[in-house]
Formats: sequence, structure tokens, C-alpha cells
Amino acid sequence: MNSDARELAATFDLEKLTPEFYANPYPTYRALRETDPVKRLPNGSYFLTRYDDLVAAYKNTKAFSSDKKKEFSPKYGASLLYEHHTTSLVFNDPPAHTRVRRLIMGALSPRAIAGMEPDLIRLIDRLLDAIAAKGKVDLIDDFAAAIPIEVIGNLLDVPQDEREPLRDWSLAILGALEPVIGPDAFARGNKAVGDFLSYLEGLVARRRAKPGNPDRDVLTRLIQGEDNGERLTEKELLHNCIFLLNAGHETTTNLIGNGLVALSNHASEKRRLIENPSLIKTAVEEMLRFESSNQLGNRMTVEPFELGGIAMPPGTPVTLCIGAANRDPAQFADPERFDIGRSPNRHLAFGTGAHQCAGMALARLEGAIAISRFLARFPDYALAGEPVRGGRVRFRGFLSVPCTVG
Repeated sequence: MNSDARELAATFDLEKLTPEFYANPYPTYRALRETDPVKRLPNGSYFLTRYDDLVAAYKNTKAFSSDKKKEFSPKYGASLLYEHHTTSLVFNDPPAHTRVRRLIMGALSPRAIAGMEPDLIRLIDRLLDAIAAKGKVDLIDDFAAAIPIEVIGNLLDVPQDEREPLRDWSLAILGALEPVIGPDAFARGNKAVGDFLSYLEGLVARRRAKPGNPDRDVLTRLIQGEDNGERLTEKELLHNCIFLLNAGHETTTNLIGNGLVALSNHASEKRRLIENPSLIKTAVEEMLRFESSNQLGNRMTVEPFELGGIAMPPGTPVTLCIGAANRDPAQFADPERFDIGRSPNRHLAFGTGAHQCAGMALARLEGAIAISRFLARFPDYALAGEPVRGGRVRFRGFLSVPCTVG
């Protein structure tokens, strides 16, 4: 390893990232993985980059907690952002996590997801028709971002004319999860939670008065709870509706946007997929691995734990670097190569263990249908300018991707 790589690893600080890192974090991740895989950061937390170490942390829920109350209290104070991020499914441990996840998974059963496919195809075809009429488009605004908002809007049965603010609310709330945020990002996130809660209170009241079909309407199912009488509290219900939108929105937008840009940058793999459309499922898995939509996870030790010869006392914050683990040569042959036929491909884009993404089957379906139908319709699409990155470390995607379609 050369001295530049050693310097990258030695000076890495998650709270002081450079523009070069935001543009391409993978050289830094590689340097850390090879020289300092259990990296102690200046703030006393640890940053993990090896695949096996992430799996160990994900699967050991006894030693590694997902509860964020202690970690988020100094960051958010007594704010709506604190209330939201400590109530939603992803930032809780069993038994609260188990109870909420069971209700959500019941609403996202394989049968329910299969039933969404015809509507999803119609939505994507409508978007493709609009793109064809324009010629020059933005892959994010005109396509990738429009899909999950509509899908989750349909899941919660949000009236069509009430969906416009959803994307901005989601971006503001997720933006506040970055390792360091300024007062403007905090204020935007807090206002978004407040506005979203106010909207949902009205939507839930309407749904209680006039329930939908719980087999198709996730909100009705969450309100009604399980046959055994298990229910969410009002606070849990509202915040987990916000979580459902956020979890499914930006990550799926990034999957579709990152995937289409990766294909454009790897002409032979793009041609291979066009000529072999049956490869779409393995292609989507490779897109998830190669440019993971969600790059970072977080845990806190709740009992003493040793990793890579380093002892971590209880109360140690740990960052799990999914983007680094998904390019670990100990798990993936030739990991820097984009290979749409890669198999096996046990990536960690959806995590693993008890907290594995509840909506991963839906995200895979959205990605496969969106990308395969886009390619079939516009095989000659090409980037028409420099894509603009989202400027975030936790969620890796694009804000804008100018493109011509033929």
C-alpha cells in the first residue's frame, strides 16, 4: 500500500470529510480496510470497514444496540427530530423493534408485493412516455425519484393531490442523519417532521373514519393492528408512517439512479444487460453492492466486545461502513469490477440479521422493473452532462443526472 493510501486512512475523520471523499469514498474505504479496519475516530467512536466485522455486529443484537436515545440526545436535544428518530422501527431494539416490524412485514407480505406489480408497471410506463416526449431529461427528477414516492403513496393510500410535499419532507428528515449537521439542516429537518406529523394526523383520522382494504392499504393495516389485539400507539403509528416513506424513498431513488449511471459508465455491462434482459435480478444485486444506496449504519455497544483485537467497553458508538464492506475482497472476487452477472453476491446493502430491511423485496421489484423497462425503451440513453452528487455520506446518490434518451 502506498503512502497516499496510508495517509488517507490515518487522517480519516467522519466529521471532517473532504470534497474528494464525497465524490469517491472508495479509495478511502479501501485504505481503511487494509490498514485500519477497526478505526478509532477522534470523537472516540469506531469505524468498521470489513465485511465479516459488519456481519458480526449486525447479528449480535445482544452486544450491539440500535437504540439511538443516548446517541441522538446531544445531537437533537428535545426536538421533533429526536422524537422521530428514536421512535421509528430502524432505531429501536427488541421487543419494540420486533412488535413494529411484525406489523409492517405483515403489510409487505410476498402476496401484497406481487399485487403491486401491475400498478408499478403502469406507473413506470407513464413516466417513460413522458420522457420520450421530452428527449432530454433528468434521470432523478423525471424518473428515479418519481417511482418510490408514488409506490409508498399508494401503499399508505395518500390522495394523489396531497403527495407533492412528501419528497422534500423525506430529504430534510434524512439529511439530518448526516454525521454533522448545521443549524439550517437541523431546522429544515425539524420543520419537516412537524409538517409531516400534522398531515398524517389528518390522514389517520380520515382512515379511521373510513378504513381501506388492509390487504392493500398499509396505513389501514397499521391502524387496525394484528388479530391478537397488538396495536401501535398513536405516536408509533405516525412516526413509523414517516419512516416507511423515508426508508423506501431515497434508498430506492438512489438504487435506480446509481444503477442507470453505473450502466452508462460500463458500456460492456450495459450492452450485456440489453442483450440478456433475464440478468436483471443479478444486475440489481450488483448495483446494490457496487454503489450502495445506504452507505453507513450505526450501533452502540451495550456489553464489552472485542473486534480485531480491540476491546470496546459498553457505550462505545460504532459506525458500520456498508459501502466498504460491499467491496471487501475477502468476500467479493475482484470487488472494484462492476459485474451484472456476479454470483454469489451476499452484499449488505439491506443489512443482515434482525434489522435487515423490511422493504427489500419491494425495493428489488421497483429497481428491476424500472431499470429493465427503461433500458428496453431507451437502449441508447446517454449522460448529457456531469451528474450532480447528493453531497451526503450516509445516503449515496445523485441530485441530478442530465440525460438524452435517443
